[in-house]
Amino acid sequence: MTRGRLDRLVPSAIADADDEQVLEWYSEGAARPDGRPWVRLNFVTSIDGAVTRDGVSGGLSDDADRRVFGLLRRLADVVLVAAGTVRKEGYGPMRLSDADAAWRVAHGFSAQPVFATVSAELGLGPAAPIFAAAPVRPIIFTTADAPDDRFHELNEVADVVVAGVDLVEPTFLLEELQRRGHLRVHCEGGPTFAGLMLADGAVDEFCLTLSPTLEGGDAGRITGEVPADPHAMRLALALRSESTLLLRYVRD
Repeated sequence: MTRGRLDRLVPSAIADADDEQVLEWYSEGAARPDGRPWVRLNFVTSIDGAVTRDGVSGGLSDDADRRVFGLLRRLADVVLVAAGTVRKEGYGPMRLSDADAAWRVAHGFSAQPVFATVSAELGLGPAAPIFAAAPVRPIIFTTADAPDDRFHELNEVADVVVAGVDLVEPTFLLEELQRRGHLRVHCEGGPTFAGLMLADGAVDEFCLTLSPTLEGGDAGRITGEVPADPHAMRLALALRSESTLLLRYVRD
């Protein structure tokens, strides 16, 4: 993988950071005193706010964004993605490289993070690579209204957990992750579910890559259209790679 150079701007200037430095910076303060899982959202946008190009976020990414994206997965107990994003972005099985797995084990993590998806209607099939080729049994969070036949079918390849009646409620989801000992949650979308997390007050950290492009068009926002009260955040880290900015905000 091409290595995107990263220079730290905040809290102080450091040029050409190595992976261990970046991992340390993103680990600082990433735990809650009440024992509830720490929820990190990670997104990329253009400078005019587009979250996709040609319908997917990958077109906005560059080497630096992909580098940080991979490092943040190293720090996660569970990677959480809504089913719509899984389909649109073409997610494969959640399998980190041997080097990443070795780093995780050396630092007290399991070799691979758990992949969890949110699917109110259980629209993903059991033959999808994210289930069939997963190195660790995934979790599917769904609703009490989900079809019974799909529930039993998918329960063969994943732990299917009811976390709400007609929509997946973040409070129930996080309680289940806490019960399983997954205290570092890395959420990669999509916008509707991110909006639900925000509305529920569940977002502890927001990592944003600002891609230096103007996209125009009708691409949506990061947190969809779910009503929520404003949440004050504090800038904890700012990295630069040429004209790309990578920002880490934590709950104020």
